[in-house]
Formats: sequence, C-alpha cells, structure tokens
Amino acid sequence: MSKLALIEQASGYYTLEGSLTFASINKQTPKSFRLLKGMDSMCIDLSHVKATDSAGLALMIEWVRLSRMSRVQLRFENIPDQLLALAKLSGFNEIEYFTSAK
Repeated sequence: MSKLALIEQASGYYTLEGSLTFASINKQTPKSFRLLKGMDSMCIDLSHVKATDSAGLALMIEWVRLSRMSRVQLRFENIPDQLLALAKLSGFNEIEYFTSAK
C-alpha cells in the first residue's frame, strides 16, 4: 500500500503523491481539504499518483463537492489515464475539473 500525501508546492498548488485506491483512502482523507478555507483557487497535480481505482475517482468527486461548497475554484492537472478512463465511464470527464489530461 502506498500512503497518500497532499503536498503544498506553492500557494494554492499541491502535488498528490501515492496511490488513489481503496487501500490508501480512508474516512479521514476528504478532511484534508479543510485547507480550502481562505483560498480562491487550488490546483492539484496528480503526476505523482502511482495507482488509482474507483475510490480515487470518488475522492476527487468529494473534493469537487467540498470546493464548490467553499467557493474555491479547483482544477486537477496530469490526471492519470486510468483515472480519466474511470471518469469517462462514469460521465465525470465532461466537467471542467477533469479536462486537463496528461
């Protein structure tokens, strides 16, 4: 299991490292988005994500929901192909958060 870490690279720019899988995501993981308070926008770079599954997509959708509630403009960069395929199957690839592919 690869631990999941959200690392701040610059103000509003984060890198997600590890795996976006059932094994690495728990009930506390969505709470990492408490950092949204006081931000106008946030970008998450997924280029360091090692593996992903439907739990990763569910987490991203939860983060989108939380960003909307906090009125923070969120975008994802370098989304892994496997995650884009899952998003496409689910119909989530058509929203603005999932458009920046590798």
